[in-house]
Amino acid sequence: MNIRRKTLHLMALGLAAAGLMLGALGPAVQAGPATTTLTGAGATFPYPIYSKWFDMYHQKTGIEINYQSIGSGGGIQQVKAGTVDFGASDAALSDARLKEMPRRVLHFPTVAGAVVMAYNLPSLKQPLRLTSDVIAGIYMGQITTWNDKRVAAANPGVALPAAPILPVHRSDGSGTTNIFTTYLSAVSGPWKEMVGANTSVSWPVGIGGKGNEGVSGLVRQTQGSIGYIELAYAKQNRLPVAHVRNKSGSFVEPTLASTTAAAEGASPLLAKDVRTPIVNSSAPTAYPICGLTFLLVYQDQKDPAKGHALATFIDWAIHEGQDVAASLDYARLPEAVVKVNEMTLRKLTVAGKPLLADR
Repeated sequence: MNIRRKTLHLMALGLAAAGLMLGALGPAVQAGPATTTLTGAGATFPYPIYSKWFDMYHQKTGIEINYQSIGSGGGIQQVKAGTVDFGASDAALSDARLKEMPRRVLHFPTVAGAVVMAYNLPSLKQPLRLTSDVIAGIYMGQITTWNDKRVAAANPGVALPAAPILPVHRSDGSGTTNIFTTYLSAVSGPWKEMVGANTSVSWPVGIGGKGNEGVSGLVRQTQGSIGYIELAYAKQNRLPVAHVRNKSGSFVEPTLASTTAAAEGASPLLAKDVRTPIVNSSAPTAYPICGLTFLLVYQDQKDPAKGHALATFIDWAIHEGQDVAASLDYARLPEAVVKVNEMTLRKLTVAGKPLLADR
């Protein structure tokens, strides 16, 4: 049931005593007071859309949301330390990491996005094509020049330069790295065994840049380089991106449609656990390196005003906020995931009591 049809249940008498008035968010939902400020930190992957959302939501409600785009690893640490009201991560927390948190943390997927292979090869007049073996080979240091026969095999008739390849990766703890290395672990046995998947890994080769911004900058400035970044950053920096061969054997361009295909194809599994990776989709038109990005929120909120403001923002983001996703090259949440989010929102509490109540 859509949470916008529910009434917020005020659990703290202190709000009334303080004279804090709740402003209208919509016909059936009220937001926190206009003076409420929320703080968050984490993933750079969704920063373009989060920045847009926070501005739109402030104009609508007066609620300010200050966000530090510091990488998923940093966001997870700040949530654990309790220094922010919410964290953001493209890497869902494992059961083991959830147990490390001081209180129960809930996952709220917000959008899906593509991690693209951006490159700097000015002589190429058509999109580079890459296979999973080639991508793994480049990042393991086994493919070191652009005219390597394995790269050429995926690009017949293309004059590839006899130039060295410079792989660029993230230097910080990163959910984008987690998506990328989860993909490589799914398609390459040697990668899975030697490097694995995580927000930070021991890179065999390459140079690091901080954030999607840093990797984008290094690729833009360095001929012969290749790096993994979120699609919106590639477009902002006007970087060409590779078409990657998917599980069905098709070379697929990373687009809104191919990202949506990956998310929709995983809907049945996501309905059971939103933390399920959506890389290497078997959907014929899916781009293979995609992921969901999450807000990380403590189930039991300590501050009633902030709890209400955060709950109503999340409700807005998973409904009205989805309307601007496509304009920034993110895919809307599948309806099955929206429904999971709605159920998860009803688990939020203040002092152990439900934050949102049915009519």
